[in-house]
Amino acid sequence: MNPHGTSTTAPPKPAAEHPVYKRPIRKKSRAWVWIVALFLIALSGYFLVERGKQKGGATTKSNRQGSGRPTPVVAAQASIGNMPVYLTGLGLVTAYNTVTVRTRVDGELIKVAFQEGQIVHEGDILVEIDPRPYQVQLEQAEGQMARDQANLNNAKVDLARYQVLIGQDAIPKQQLDTQVATVRQAEGAIKSDQAAIDSAKLQLFYCHIKAPLTGRIGLRLVDQGNQVHAADTTGLAVITQLQPIAVIFNIAEDHLPQVTQKLRAGYKFPVEAWDRDMKTKIATGFLLTIDNQVDQSTGTVRFKGQFANEDNALFPSQFVNARLLVDTKRNVVIVPTAAIQRNADTTYVYRVKPDNTVEVRNVVTTLTEGDQSAIDSGLAAGDTVVTDGVDKLQPGSKVTVGKPGSPSSNRPVPAVSKSKKSNKG
Repeated sequence: MNPHGTSTTAPPKPAAEHPVYKRPIRKKSRAWVWIVALFLIALSGYFLVERGKQKGGATTKSNRQGSGRPTPVVAAQASIGNMPVYLTGLGLVTAYNTVTVRTRVDGELIKVAFQEGQIVHEGDILVEIDPRPYQVQLEQAEGQMARDQANLNNAKVDLARYQVLIGQDAIPKQQLDTQVATVRQAEGAIKSDQAAIDSAKLQLFYCHIKAPLTGRIGLRLVDQGNQVHAADTTGLAVITQLQPIAVIFNIAEDHLPQVTQKLRAGYKFPVEAWDRDMKTKIATGFLLTIDNQVDQSTGTVRFKGQFANEDNALFPSQFVNARLLVDTKRNVVIVPTAAIQRNADTTYVYRVKPDNTVEVRNVVTTLTEGDQSAIDSGLAAGDTVVTDGVDKLQPGSKVTVGKPGSPSSNRPVPAVSKSKKSNKG
């Protein structure tokens, strides 16, 4: 500090004048870094190309080795047989008779004698209505008849007396005629009383309601203890006849001539009922009749088939597939449908030749039934055709034929297994 009280220390130098910053700054060259990076990239690319060549060579070698292996397939022989011709239509199971059981008298329902869903037979008692009011009416009618019968007897006695007296001229003829009329009135009263008795007995009969036909009874519509009336529209229960039963199905009108000619000749066309998936046959019957007009909206005609339905397999209002057997093609070449292949131009099969190679055969088929197809031309009985594995084949491919269901039909046979088979052969 100087005498004036100020500091004698020199002020700090600017940063630019500091000794450290006085040394010159060198700029390092980075060209060598780029050279190294490019070299590494080129080296990596070289190794990748070489590795790809090695893989490609291995794949080509493997393909060449694999191209000589026979392709495992499943095959079947064409055979001679009969092929049925069916007309198929959607059908509805319909009961021959459906009856709603109703009461014909008024009264209290005192007994229900059936179980819901049971099979009832014609004449079985179903329900009972309180018969006492109608029993009283019967007794009244019988009492009235007894009184009128006594009056008639008395009138007849008087008539006989008057006939004797008229012969003696003891009474006028008018008195005799009056007595004859009295007797006739009494006879008319007797007939009226008899009708009243019969009516009361009929009402008593109606109190015991019986099954009008044999069939399956549904759910009861009225419970015991309720009052029922003859005017009720609901009914007491519904009975549906199940044996026999009918199936109504639609067939295109174009097939009418084929069917009507044989039907008029008395031929009974077999009809089969199948489930919706066409996998299970439910019942077999026969064609009963054909409707009398064509449905213009669909161009079809309703056919009605009858089925015995002894096992109750068909149920009213059930949908089924109905199949009408109209013809049978005999002595035709038959192959599995799986062997038939199609493209935009033709229908063909892969035929296995004796040297275990395959060739393409164009075929003509006009009928397929289930998993079998009839061949009109292109194959002969005994020809072997491929049914499974065709997606791997080309004309001239070598194949090994396996049986349906064998491991070879589901997966390729390993090379070891093939070599063992070839050694055995």
